[in-house]
Amino acid sequence: MKNKLFLVLALTLSTSPLWLVNKAQAQQAFAIAIHGGAGTIDKSKMTQEKRQAYESALKKARDTGYALLADGKSSQAAVIAAIQILEDSPLFNAGKGAVYTFDGEHELDASIMNGKTLNAGAVSGVKTVKSPIALAEAIMEESVHVMLSGEGAEVFANQQGLTLVENSYFNTDARFQSLLKAKKQLAEQEKELKDFQAAHQTLDNEYKFGTVGAVALDKSGTISAGTSTGGMTAKRFGRIGDAPIIGAGTYANNDSCAVSATGHGEYFIRYHVAADICARMQYQGLSLEKSADVVINDVLVKAGGSGGVIAIDTQGNITMPFNSSGMYRASKSSNGNEFVGIFKDDK
Repeated sequence: MKNKLFLVLALTLSTSPLWLVNKAQAQQAFAIAIHGGAGTIDKSKMTQEKRQAYESALKKARDTGYALLADGKSSQAAVIAAIQILEDSPLFNAGKGAVYTFDGEHELDASIMNGKTLNAGAVSGVKTVKSPIALAEAIMEESVHVMLSGEGAEVFANQQGLTLVENSYFNTDARFQSLLKAKKQLAEQEKELKDFQAAHQTLDNEYKFGTVGAVALDKSGTISAGTSTGGMTAKRFGRIGDAPIIGAGTYANNDSCAVSATGHGEYFIRYHVAADICARMQYQGLSLEKSADVVINDVLVKAGGSGGVIAIDTQGNITMPFNSSGMYRASKSSNGNEFVGIFKDDK
């Protein structure tokens, strides 16, 4: 009888909620993946020094986010931290390295989504907010809205105590030279086509791409995704791409996956790329890798859209497909796997 009572007591203690939580946390995988944009990246012009600079920045962003995950912090915190590293780097089209609009300014977009709560925040067309991804998070956490834009978003950022800067803070010579080249190409084509919109269609893809983003899985099993961008070189009329559009450039749902996209935004909006990948997992039962591959290398290719995504599921699986010549990307998992690369043949 005593042995039976001891067995019952032991089973009761061993199946207590606290024990289960500790065991689950000990076994739960965690991981992060980041991207610094996809597009026309010419391997023949990629010097070793330039490549090392990009890879160093990617590793710094990845490892910053991963360290937070390893310390038990949320996937949302890891995504924000990783993206802010990239926003502060002039190498990428976000924050400090943002491209110029046609009028010679910078208009920034960003979004964040939490896969557990399905809460999301987004911002578009801001000119004086140092970290657009921080503003997107503030919108999600501190407002009743999902998306704010322009001057109103900047007023809200000021109320939240976020760092504001002059628009010139985002200036870089490399991006300015790209603007000059793009405007020259537009002027030549506009004379022939008699229409700015038609001329803009002729711009090389290098002027249409550029975004940074991160996806992460934390020890609690929650996934999050975030994206930040300076948009398209020589854009006009307050153009907004996919980066701040929930479901297009950013999406996260614990029932499927978290995705951050980069590419020709108009296509990613039309084909609801980020949410489509997650929906194929949730409703068709496809794997993360298969879902992302179908959307990026089949649906988008047939439509004429270029770019890629990074995606993660709640098991810690990561995939980073792209149909362009390159995509700056990196990942790191608690299972020991880590990666950084630019081109398709990078291992």
